[in-house]
Amino acid sequence: MSVLIRDCRVVTPNGPGPQRGKAMGELEVMPRADVWIEGGVIARVRSHEPGAASAGVARVIEARGRVLMPGFVDCHTHACFAGDRLEEWERRLRGATYQEILASGGGIMATVRAVRGASEGTLREFVAERLASMLAGGTTAVEIKSGYGLTAADELKMLRASAAAAAEWAGTVRLTALLGHAMDPAVSPSEYVRRTIHETLPAIHAEFPGIAVDAFLEAGAWSLADTRKLLSAARGLGHPVRLHADQFTSMGGVALAAELGAVSVDHLEASSPDTLASLAGSGVIGVALPICGLHLDNRYANLRPLIDAGGAGAVATNFNPGSAPSHSMPLAGALAVRRCGLTPAEAITATTANAAAVLGFMDRGFIAAGARADLVLLTHADERRLWHDLGADAVAMVMSAGEILRESCA
Repeated sequence: MSVLIRDCRVVTPNGPGPQRGKAMGELEVMPRADVWIEGGVIARVRSHEPGAASAGVARVIEARGRVLMPGFVDCHTHACFAGDRLEEWERRLRGATYQEILASGGGIMATVRAVRGASEGTLREFVAERLASMLAGGTTAVEIKSGYGLTAADELKMLRASAAAAAEWAGTVRLTALLGHAMDPAVSPSEYVRRTIHETLPAIHAEFPGIAVDAFLEAGAWSLADTRKLLSAARGLGHPVRLHADQFTSMGGVALAAELGAVSVDHLEASSPDTLASLAGSGVIGVALPICGLHLDNRYANLRPLIDAGGAGAVATNFNPGSAPSHSMPLAGALAVRRCGLTPAEAITATTANAAAVLGFMDRGFIAAGARADLVLLTHADERRLWHDLGADAVAMVMSAGEILRESCA
């Protein structure tokens, strides 16, 4: 369907990501513009002409000066899960730490048990429901990790369920195999690492060649040496790699991400300013997950040293049942501005173009002729209000590949 979005305030990063350093905050703004979409792609963007003809356009949307920006890209989620962690949340409110709960058999392992007990069809239904909610909030592309299976069969079950839900979703899903997550307490750590590298990884490779492989480097989870073994083996099979690092403990994960040429290194709450500045020259994108800090312990990644040194930062929700029970990209961006050192303009880049680059999407995350028409029309005429007004529904319209999927107040 051809669509004309008339008289909108276009706000966009300058081309496909990743935008680095000062470029993250240098948005292109057209205060009054008309945007034509044809065949799911942006055909042209021009200054608004009040009397411009719209002959041949199937649908005209009158933006009335409101902000049109790229759709959100959530580049780090654990949206395939079963069960909940409400009891653990109450334990934390009474003073228990996340790591104490993990050590006592809760945390990630509680979700592992729930996922193992759920059928592939049940997981698919859960993922489909969550994807629908994400889209309503303006998220048009999302990453979904496995990681709550810990065996080849259960990791494959998660990936198949997510892929099936993705095939029916109007947005775009990128799958990630989080093979290094919790350590399975049913076997010794050394045996579990061996099985993961020599049994689970080959099984994933056979069915999902080229999928990104991720690991959680943290005290009580995967060690630096074992993480290097796993991700090196994945790279040897042609898989891009990502890394959870420095969430609670700085264990050399940022340097390892640079060494391995990882696509991203995510969390970074425990990273020093010098460590983040050193990341800037590596090409690795640093991903902040501020909803985790809000829900867990008020600790946040400070992306300011990374950006000031010329690096690229992204922001994601980390949506999961334990440490980040929200898939709201507006909430993640609002927290990034308040707690991660980003300006409002940088937060737009971090949640669109740079997040798209983490997932390997170079055709979206910006507004220009030839880009995929994944777009969000805000209820506001000033983009800063997206992050300023906490808890408000700022989304008036959501479009994915030129298809209008949500429309209100338009």
